[in-house]
Amino acid sequence: MSEDTRRVALITGGARGIGLAIARGFLARDHAVALLDIDATTLAATEARLRDGVGAARVLAITGDVSSADDVARAISAVQARFGRLDALVNNAGIAVFKPTLETTYDEFSRVLAVNLHGAFLCTQAAAPLMRQGGGGAVVNIASISGLRASTLRVAYGTSKAALIQLTRQHAVELGTVGIRVNAVAPGPVDTDMAKLVHSVAIRSDYHDVIPLNRYGTVDEIAEAVCWLASPAASYINGQVLAADGGFEAAGVGLPTLRRQQQGA
Repeated sequence: MSEDTRRVALITGGARGIGLAIARGFLARDHAVALLDIDATTLAATEARLRDGVGAARVLAITGDVSSADDVARAISAVQARFGRLDALVNNAGIAVFKPTLETTYDEFSRVLAVNLHGAFLCTQAAAPLMRQGGGGAVVNIASISGLRASTLRVAYGTSKAALIQLTRQHAVELGTVGIRVNAVAPGPVDTDMAKLVHSVAIRSDYHDVIPLNRYGTVDEIAEAVCWLASPAASYINGQVLAADGGFEAAGVGLPTLRRQQQGA
């Protein structure tokens, strides 16, 4: 594929974890990728590894904060200067504060919303004109199961992700008229380095109890969902939220009892 016709994806929070898996998924589909991340050290190492695999021409790393309008504008300008087009934007950058409601400070609450919600707003607003110049594109927001159902210690994180789901729908309605589809993936618990650090054995057991598939997801499974939504295969999908959660959001009570009965049958 020529450099002029190769599709381009921008992934925020692309230096590690789910963002990195998404970048690799796009590269495997012969896209060029741009990564926007605030962690300059990790981003540089990720850029070097990806370039070793596909060549320097297909990878662009940009250090910046998605909650800064100036940083976002600079990132989109860099994508345009390097690739001349943008076909997919993945708003993956996110942070979390896990505290009880009454212990979460206003500054903590505000920072989580600034990154998880305002960042997606700024990036989509800045990216849409470049997508429109190329005839359209796709935005995929990384929401969370915490935006679909409440949980403990997530007053800031869950609120930000619920708002991101509504932002997805608002953007889908307006940007769909100019050929830009906007959807969201809502991951359940995923085996990332961060999850391994903050999820105790007891918490992991609690999750297994309420997930029909009885396991955490993988970053590659989330990446597959994102890349599909951004692809022409999903060309009539707009304004939707895909819960990639092993059935967590659909489940009610009774799974542990059911499993015991099945094991005894």
